[in-house]
Amino acid sequence: MSMTTGRGNAVRLLGVSLAYFLVLLDTTVLTVALPSLGGSLAARQWVVNGYTVAFAAFLLGGGALADRFGALRVFRWGVAGFGLLSLASAAAPNLTVLVVLRLLLGVAGAACLPSSLALIAALYPEPARRAKALGAWAAITGVALATGPLAGGALVALGGWRAVFLVNVPLAAAGLALARGIPSLAGERALDWPAQFAVCLFLGLLTDAIIDRRIVSAVAAAVVFAVFVIGERRSRAATVPPGLIRVPGVAIGLASGAAINFVLSGTLFVVTLALQDGRHLTAVQTGLAFLPLTLPTAFNPLITSRIVAARGPRLLVLCGLLLLTAGAGLLAATAPAPYPVLALGLALLGFGVSFSLPALVTAVVSGAPGGYAGTAGGLLNAVRQMGATVGVAVMGTGIGAGGYGPAFVTAAAVCGAATLACAAVMR
Repeated sequence: MSMTTGRGNAVRLLGVSLAYFLVLLDTTVLTVALPSLGGSLAARQWVVNGYTVAFAAFLLGGGALADRFGALRVFRWGVAGFGLLSLASAAAPNLTVLVVLRLLLGVAGAACLPSSLALIAALYPEPARRAKALGAWAAITGVALATGPLAGGALVALGGWRAVFLVNVPLAAAGLALARGIPSLAGERALDWPAQFAVCLFLGLLTDAIIDRRIVSAVAAAVVFAVFVIGERRSRAATVPPGLIRVPGVAIGLASGAAINFVLSGTLFVVTLALQDGRHLTAVQTGLAFLPLTLPTAFNPLITSRIVAARGPRLLVLCGLLLLTAGAGLLAATAPAPYPVLALGLALLGFGVSFSLPALVTAVVSGAPGGYAGTAGGLLNAVRQMGATVGVAVMGTGIGAGGYGPAFVTAAAVCGAATLACAAVMR
């Protein structure tokens, strides 16, 4: 009986993990297809950022949504919506419609992530087995990042950019079919809808201000942010608890997570355009060119977890941020670099991400006050996506202004500042 239950749980875990893989894959798989979309540089930036803006904003309330309506129900809504919206995206008649659909895909993805964590907790109530299950679930992150550009290149070569979205449909169907029969209860947790929409509006306005250089959007973003802060201070169930942000190590950890994704997503966007528009590589060749960046993220977390267990997270967070700074600095100093130099810079970035991110999760969650560990983890995921959004906007604008050298100067400055802040504050 226990073997049957164990196998059943393993199948359900696979279904939950497939959905997580799907959500993460969509953050990278489209990158190498961007040149084939046509349109202006700003339009292509919005195709990427439409997803991450909504994903980041609604991640903050995704856990509350799962608690309120039941994790399995929200998971099904998210995965089914993701599959249907991907099908619609494949048929999008123009870039404007595609950007709108990408926004909706971000909302669906934000419903999948927190609910999948709640389902794993329900499947594995024993702490030891749950830790192993979460390890398997988290390993999907590296695999999705590693395969994204390569899979995107292959799909574009086979069926054009629309094939990038069509592949989501069978993955969503498989996730729904396998993740069945998981117990989950609905609750009475309140949802702070004004805060969710305020964050989404703030990110959208900020991105528009950076991409299109609109002062009006920048001013509006500042006003929306001020309203959000005032509302959070008055709220009894704040989306971003003030007691959490006041912990110096947590605050710096969150800022560092945003800096890491700033460089990672900005690099994927900028280097794709440099390789395809500048060097005329095919989509498949571009996917292969990214392997020095993506491969370390697939296997390094296994080593990182052991070092963190033995030495704590601070050493690896600092080492990872230093590698990111060095990689961005190398690419800034040598632009336009021959491919061996570019590959070395990408490898430094890949090792930097794979060292720092897993350690940073440990640092933020362990540094959070009692009762805030789950909130801290969700907030870290949200600010990482915010960093990704701003990274594509800022670095993409940099390449439009003066090539990818200035874009990586900005990236090196962001990571260098995060390194200094972590060295001073994190213990």
